[in-house]
Amino acid sequence: MTYPVVSNAPIAGVGPVAARALTAEFARHNAPTTALVFAADHATEVVAAAVEALLPADKLTLVAGERSTADLLRDHITGLGSWIADRVRVVDALSEAEPADVVIVGEPLTGTADEVRVLLDSLGKYLNEGAVLTVATPATPGRTGGAAAELFRQGALFGVGSDLVLRNQPPLRVHKLRFTAADPRVAATLAPAYRPSSVPVTRSMHIDSNGVAAAGIALGLAALARRARPGSKLWLLPALAAAPVAAFFRDPERDVPDDASAVVAASDGRVLSVERMTDERFGAGEFLRIAVFLSVLDVHVNRVPVAGRVADHFVEEGGYANAMTAAAEHNVAAYTVLDTEHGTVVVAQRTGLIARRIVQRTPVGTLVAKGERMGLIRFGSRTDVYLPAGAAEPLVAVNDKVIGGSSVIARWI
Repeated sequence: MTYPVVSNAPIAGVGPVAARALTAEFARHNAPTTALVFAADHATEVVAAAVEALLPADKLTLVAGERSTADLLRDHITGLGSWIADRVRVVDALSEAEPADVVIVGEPLTGTADEVRVLLDSLGKYLNEGAVLTVATPATPGRTGGAAAELFRQGALFGVGSDLVLRNQPPLRVHKLRFTAADPRVAATLAPAYRPSSVPVTRSMHIDSNGVAAAGIALGLAALARRARPGSKLWLLPALAAAPVAAFFRDPERDVPDDASAVVAASDGRVLSVERMTDERFGAGEFLRIAVFLSVLDVHVNRVPVAGRVADHFVEEGGYANAMTAAAEHNVAAYTVLDTEHGTVVVAQRTGLIARRIVQRTPVGTLVAKGERMGLIRFGSRTDVYLPAGAAEPLVAVNDKVIGGSSVIARWI
């Protein structure tokens, strides 16, 4: 069978970072999960990443692409040992595969919108209810990326998430598509998603991609200044600014509490208020709102306080008052609404006096784990967590310091 939309780029076109992004939805499931890799190649990083993600109760099916054969795949899997071979099935054709919880296209897609549509239609019957299909497209401008992205937006009504993988040659966009609604209860069984936007520096410290870009711009300006005026020391100003700029976007690893009843902080900072209130935008009944102020010295990567499904996301315009004041209630804010086992939970990312941009990376339809990275706010700002008042009790007080993803700010009752 010929797969017209699978890239003819070199095998090295999908490197380890892109492969990890492609297989991330399979890797994050802690409950027994089935996965299908279509257009698999025994020599690629994608197959290696899928095999590495296997847990004892998981099942993985491989369908060979144009660059490989079922026999080569079987020989490769057999050579990895019986533990792997018992959990991996290689089929001669897609028609022999069973529906799976995660379906992965092993090579980047090329071609027209019609060709992409044919592939998606053929894979649709192999998606379980609420399953995720992950595909990669070239990140460079061209007919494939644009046509595929538009088609995804039209067809994947229950979630389209995209990760830009610049640390790949060529750069790729990895799309995670959900064509049927996922059960919010599944989120409690997930580990936080792997996000290429978090660039590792050490084992315990990452830098958000925004910081890498900002530091790169600062160093570029320094190089230009030194070249334009070699006798001047002005180039030192942007050069010395690169490190603190990158440090502002630091993204440390966090230990998320295992306690299922724990609600964790959405950000680092100091608790501004703990109050009961109503907000008709999120439904009837009272909410417990815990507001946290982030100074410019705090980590500004935001995290999901509870496991659930992203039901809505919207931005309300406003001002840029000091985030510590009452006027900040009317600042620009991005609201992420979650469906959870305990009811509606909302995270509000608010701008501050200096903050002017909010980044949110969890699209509608996404299943998110407790403590998972969800975005960031640049410079001093505030995050508010809204919980159903009758289902949660606060465990923090005004002026308490909290750590995003680790500090328990409330408990389900």
